[in-house]
Amino acid sequence: MPDHEESPADRDHLTRIPPGAEPPSAILFDFHGTLMQVEDSVSWVVAAAAACGTELDRMRATVLADRLVTAGRAGGPLPHRVPPHLAEVWAERDLSGYAHREAYTGLARTVDPGVDELADDFYDALYDRVLVPEGWLAYSDTVDTLRALHGAGVPVAVVSNIGFDIRPIVTAHGFGDLLDAYVLSYEVGRCKPDRAIFEYACAALGVPPEKALMVGDTAADAAAIRAGCRAYVVPTGEAGAANGLGAVLSLTGLA
Repeated sequence: MPDHEESPADRDHLTRIPPGAEPPSAILFDFHGTLMQVEDSVSWVVAAAAACGTELDRMRATVLADRLVTAGRAGGPLPHRVPPHLAEVWAERDLSGYAHREAYTGLARTVDPGVDELADDFYDALYDRVLVPEGWLAYSDTVDTLRALHGAGVPVAVVSNIGFDIRPIVTAHGFGDLLDAYVLSYEVGRCKPDRAIFEYACAALGVPPEKALMVGDTAADAAAIRAGCRAYVVPTGEAGAANGLGAVLSLTGLA
């Protein structure tokens, strides 16, 4: 899920690999914002309402979606404010499936949907969209990039700050067999930018950190350099668009 913002200067520095350096022999990918993106917010709200038996027109769904995203959406930008009663589960959201659900359903509950037909189960339906493949879109260059790495025998791990299992999602989107390891914060008990999570990922792939390249979209991903990895920061693109992953093939000498 979203981590910390990086400055343009940091991004420019961290996307560079020294000329003449040996290409990385393993790749670590962030998940959200790097390989996949959540569905657009209006579709999210419409689908959750439909799961509760309510049809929302686009205008009403747009207004409600804006308010819910501002409050805090799983897979969306960080909320402007976390209410005190949610502070504890918010702090633990990427270390516990329970805390993750409680944090995001709690944030959603701060928004009155303004629709009499929507009962309390609407907030759970909103959260449940992040757990299913239909709630996600892969970037258009994700599968081709992973397929090229897989075909060249370059091991790949996903390293994600997240509070739920993404394996069914990537499998449904057709690239589960292209990933060699999953290092998920709620499973390993460490979150980016902690260097330990990157070290776990390198160990899972059987490579020393100096031979791994971390690819992500935030400063927390770029923190892999603290563990001895190299880092490449991509822009967070629109769902379903290209976001520059193809450059990874050049960095590994495959393009």
